[in-house]
Amino acid sequence: MPYVNIKVTKEGVTPEQKAKLIQGVTQLLVDVLGKNPQTTVVVIEEIDTDNWGIGGESVTVRRQRKQ
Repeated sequence: MPYVNIKVTKEGVTPEQKAKLIQGVTQLLVDVLGKNPQTTVVVIEEIDTDNWGIGGESVTVRRQRKQ
């Protein structure tokens, strides 16, 4: 039973986009690894940009600096 955890920053990912991710990742596991789609689990977690760090600083700070 494959378990896939997708983490994205919380910035307006729509329900339609999430549905496409779930379907696409499931199909990829079917196509590449021959996995059963009925037992494939896909979880999407949305993380606040304050809680996502790159290079020693949060995404929020990095994006504010680039403006």
